[in-house]
Amino acid sequence: MQNRAVATDQLFLRDAYERAFDAEVVAVDGDRVALDRTAFYPTSGGQPHDTGELRWDGGQAEVTDVRKEGDVLWHTLAGVVPAVGSRVTGELDWERRHRLMRTHTALHVLCGVIWNDHGVVVTGANMEPLSARMDFEFDPLPEGFKERIEQRVNAELAADRPIEVSFLPRAEALADDALIRTKVNLIPESVQEVRVVDIVGLDKQADGGTHVRSTGEVGRIRVVKTESKGKGNKRIRIEVLDSGGGGAGGG
Repeated sequence: MQNRAVATDQLFLRDAYERAFDAEVVAVDGDRVALDRTAFYPTSGGQPHDTGELRWDGGQAEVTDVRKEGDVLWHTLAGVVPAVGSRVTGELDWERRHRLMRTHTALHVLCGVIWNDHGVVVTGANMEPLSARMDFEFDPLPEGFKERIEQRVNAELAADRPIEVSFLPRAEALADDALIRTKVNLIPESVQEVRVVDIVGLDKQADGGTHVRSTGEVGRIRVVKTESKGKGNKRIRIEVLDSGGGGAGGG
C-alpha cells in the first residue's frame, strides 16, 4: 500500500444529493484507492455501495465497489489506478443512488409506522435499488397485516413529510431509546457523534444512510409478501414503485 490513508471526509452524511466532487488520492492498495473526501457511499447498514467513475488528467476508471475500513473509504476501480497525490473528479451513478435513497426512506417509513402502531423493533434489513426487506420481532403477524401496512405506509409517503438530518453527541443519542430501533445497538463504540434522520412527525432514528428530502419523493410501495423467519422474527418484503419526482436537486 502506498502512503498512509487518512480519515475520509464522507460528503454523503451531510448532503445525499452531491453527485460529483473533487478529491485527492491519499493512498493506493492494488486496485483500490482512498480519497481525502468522497460522495460514494460504502456498503453499510444494509445499504449497498454506490457505483460511478473517477476521472483525472490522463485517465478514468469505473468505481465498482466501496468499503469502509475504520475511518477510511476504499474505492475499488476497474481499469487504470491513479497515483497517490492525483487530483480526481468523482461522479456517482445517480440513477442507482437515487433509487437507493428512495428505497431507504421507504424502509424508514415502514419502520416508523410499525413502531408507532405496534412498538416492535427491527431485527434485520437489506436493500437493493427499488426492492428491500425488513425483519421485525413479531410473533405472529396480526391478522390482515400485509394489506393494512401497505395502505398505512403509502398514506405516509403521500403526506410528503419533510426529512431532516442532524448530529447528536453519542451519550445524548444513546439516552433516547426511540432513536435506536434495532434489537441490537449497531453503532460502533468509535462513533462519538451520531447522525439522526428525522421523518418529521413520523420517525426519528440513528442512521448513517442516504435519504431523499421528503417522503413524497419516494413514490409508492407494494408489500410483496411477508415471511416467517422463525419464532419472533417476521420478514416484510417491499418494492418501490413510481417516483414522486424531485430527484434532480442538489449536487
